[in-house]
Amino acid sequence: MTKPTRTEAELIAMARAELKEHVEGPDAIGISVIRDGDSWEFRADADAATAAKPGYPERVAMLVQIGDHLSKQFDVAG
Repeated sequence: MTKPTRTEAELIAMARAELKEHVEGPDAIGISVIRDGDSWEFRADADAATAAKPGYPERVAMLVQIGDHLSKQFDVAG
């Protein structure tokens, strides 16, 4: 069965919305979609000041979990 597709921007918006619901921490993290063949995952990026803020490691860990379940539901368009 083929999974529905979403753009990278849509997937990142979905991840940001879930992060706001589930974990406190800095909002200024960059999120990108990394493709690997037929699969994909999220990658977090932040400057040193943001990465040093309380809650940053928890947000990154939650982003990994969110990416895991979204990648099972959606393919990346394009």
